Order: sequence, then C-alpha cells, then structure tokens
Amino acid sequence: MAPPAGQIRPGRYLAIFVLIAAALYSLVFFTGGGEPKPKLGIDLQGGTRVTLTARTTDGQPPSKESLDQARSIIETRVNGMGISGSEVALEGNNLVITVPGAGGEQAKQLGQTAKLNIRKVAQAIPAGQAPPAGTTPQQAIDPDDHAKAIEEAKATRQSTDQATQLQALQALDCNAKDPLRGNADPSLPLVTCNRDGTQKFVLEPVVIQGKQIADAQAQPPSTQGGGSAGWTVNVDFKAEGGQQWASFTANNVQERAAFVLDGEVVSAPSITEAMPGGSARVTGQFNQQSAGDLAQILKYGSLPLAFDQSEAQTVSPTLGVASLEAGLFAGAIGLALVAIYCLLYYRVLGLLTILSLVLSGGIVYAVLVLLGRWIGFTLDLAGVAGFIVAIGITADSFIVFFERLKDEVREGRTFRSAVPRAWVRARKTILSADAVSFLAAAVLYILAVGQVKGFAFTLGMSTVLDLIVVFLVTHPLVAMASKNKFLSKPSVSGLGAVQKIGDRNRASRRKANATTAKEA
Repeated sequence: MAPPAGQIRPGRYLAIFVLIAAALYSLVFFTGGGEPKPKLGIDLQGGTRVTLTARTTDGQPPSKESLDQARSIIETRVNGMGISGSEVALEGNNLVITVPGAGGEQAKQLGQTAKLNIRKVAQAIPAGQAPPAGTTPQQAIDPDDHAKAIEEAKATRQSTDQATQLQALQALDCNAKDPLRGNADPSLPLVTCNRDGTQKFVLEPVVIQGKQIADAQAQPPSTQGGGSAGWTVNVDFKAEGGQQWASFTANNVQERAAFVLDGEVVSAPSITEAMPGGSARVTGQFNQQSAGDLAQILKYGSLPLAFDQSEAQTVSPTLGVASLEAGLFAGAIGLALVAIYCLLYYRVLGLLTILSLVLSGGIVYAVLVLLGRWIGFTLDLAGVAGFIVAIGITADSFIVFFERLKDEVREGRTFRSAVPRAWVRARKTILSADAVSFLAAAVLYILAVGQVKGFAFTLGMSTVLDLIVVFLVTHPLVAMASKNKFLSKPSVSGLGAVQKIGDRNRASRRKANATTAKEA
C-alpha cells in the first residue's frame, strides 16, 4: 500500500541515490583510463587561445556554411597535432582555437588559409632593390576598407599588362600587410614576395591548384652535420594533379616553379628535369618546425576563408594554478558561510544541509570527469564561478523546505507530522525555482559566446543535480530525523522556538474548541 501524500520510504530513496553514485564512480574508475580528474581549461592548466576573425573579399559577413567548413578543417588540423583537450569553437564570425598545455606556437599557425598554388616564375628581383625614378610607391592599406584595398591591389599586381606589372614589382613593399593574402585570383598573373621578404616575383597564372595535393610530409636533411637547415616538404599529387605536374615540368625544364602559399612564395626551385612520378619536393629555408607546419597545413586542406589572427592569449601553468586556487578558495569561503549559517539557524537540519551539499559535490565531480572524457568538456574559471553560484541555489532549495517545515510546526504540528505536509508545499516551489534557474542558464548558453558558455553550462548542470539531491537525499534524511527520538528533540532539531509557538497555538485552538462546545 502506497504511503499518504508527502510520506515516503526514506531507505528506498537513499538506496537509489547510492546506486546512482556507485554507477557514476564505477564509470569514473573503470572506464576511460587516465587519472580520475576533470579536464581543465587553459585558464586553469595553462595553454593558448587563438581567436581568428574571418574576412571576405567583398567585406560582407561570411556564410554559415563556409565558417562551418573552416571550423571542420581547422579542427582536423588541431587533432593532427595530437594534443588532447584541444577544441575549435565558432563564435559569431570568429573561430576560437583552444590548446591546453604545450603546442601554442603550432596553434598560432592553424589559421593559415593554405591556398597552395603552383605558378611559373616570369621574373624575380631582390626585395631590397630601389625602385626606379618616377615609380609610384605602394599605398598603405586602409584596414577599414579592405575590399577596396584588394580591388586596388588586383588592378596593379594582377594586371596582364607587363608595364603595370613592372611598376607594381618595383613599388611592392614586402614588409607591408598584403591585402591579396588568400585573395589572389588564380587565373591572373601575380606580383608578390617570398615569405622572408628577400625577393619579389612576377608570377604567371596558376598551373596546378592546391586541391590536387593528396599528401605532404616533412623530410629531414639528406646529409649529416647540416644542423636544422635543409628540411624539405614532399608533396604527392592526386591523379589529375600528377598529370598536370608531369606536363608542366616537361615543358619548363630550366625554368623556376613557384610554390605559392596564400599569395606568398614559399619556395621557387629550378626545374632540372621532367618529373612524371606525380610528386614534388618543396625546398626553401625550412627548419624542422617550419617544414612540419607547412606539411600539416597542406595535408589537411585549404580553408574556404581568409582569417586574421585578432587575438592570441597564452596563459602560463603557474597563473592557471593560481587562478584555480583562487576559485577553490572563493568556493570554500562561500560553502563555509552557508554551513555556518545553517548550523546556527537550523542545527541538525543544518548538518543535513551540509551533508547534502557534500554529496552533491561528489556527484558533480564524477559528472565533470565523465563529461571531460565523453564530450571533451573542460572546466574553466567561468565554470568554477557557475558552481559557486550553484551552492546558493542548492542551499536555497533546502531553506525553502525547512521554512515550510517550520510553518507547519508553528501551526501546532509535531516535527514528524509536519515533514510530509511541508514537503508537499515546498516541492512545487523548489521545482519552479530550479526550472527558472535552468531556463536562464539554457538561454544564456545558447546566446552567449566564449567562457560565458562554461558558466551557463555548469550552472544548468548544478541545477539539475540539485533536484536529484533534494529529492533523493535531503527529504529522506529529514524524514528519518523526524522519526528519531534524539534528533527530533526541539533543542537538537532547531525547531524549539517555533515549537513553543506551535504549542501555544495548539492550546489556543483547544481552548477555543472547548468554549465553542460549552456554548453549544
């Protein structure tokens, strides 16, 4: 037979909670491997966060499809770095790359558009050569009108007129920001510089596009004792690209082929012989890291958009530890204040509150570990702040229940009989309050960007776990305490003052009932 409304079998509820906790910690300790610790964000364990801002040739916002494609490609590159805990997030028109621990310098290279094309070199001069008299110097780029700068650069540096090409070649400043980076028209000639700014080139239209690349690998020097210099990048073409490369090299022996990455010449070797094998070797002033970076970029494909690196934040592990300690210290202070208040005001009920908070913290910890393994969730300072706020929300649920309980006792009921009635009245309020908190967290998570999402996620998760603890732990423990002779004593339970009021109210009602009966 089911118990009356508000009355429960506490043992069953506590057993369910124990089973949930046991299942979670079984997953923590016996699945996934590694240490049973939550994954920490870069602001707690140190690392690098790079923000890339997309730009287009017409100055209009990029399409959602192109941003998603770019995010997918960069995410593939990040995974290729082999660094666990890395992630790529889309925030408006920005891509945010988060790389915890080491690997920050590699992360800063991930936003290269990597539009590799092969062009024939028509002319090359040293970059330091002075322009002839009467040459119009290159105009500075207006950052607020990038589309206009691209249009003007194409009109001169991609002109088919040889005189205009020569003038653009002489006026080109290799140290200035290049508006054609990632925006050059492959069907037109191109006046550009090499990556280290030592040479300037006039290049013919593209003969092989980078999408024909099947694979790229960095190769160490073939000779010994050469230090780090002499690294190369071996490029393997797809079938169509291999045929194009074989034809190009056969018809241009003793000419130079320029490997152009995002409008800059990374290598311009001479073609000594026809190469029918469908592969090429990119040479240049490469060391191990630069050759590896280039090979990785070429291997994982080119981006559909050009990106500017608007921010690159590096956090040291020392600062991360200090931030984590500060967050935990703030949480400990908040928890201690709640505990002191509950003990002074509620006594044994306060002890039940503290126990419930501890158990809630245990569940939260296990969930954090599992979310880090399953979906890559990382805990950052904003998330810690969300948990600290959640302490107040969880404690508020207890207070609602306890105040309802005191109201029932104040009306003259005993501790034992007041618990089921108080729970029926309190649970609706608790559910409504937590629903509002969860809804606010959900809306904030959907609309927010960056670390605010971490705050919203932990706040919403804590709100859900709060309901589990209140329904499966707090209510059953209070019901068990009300049936214990020692714990139900007014001096122990903290209900002494309201119980005196309840006794007076009960006596008044008895007196009023007696008077009514006598008059009748």
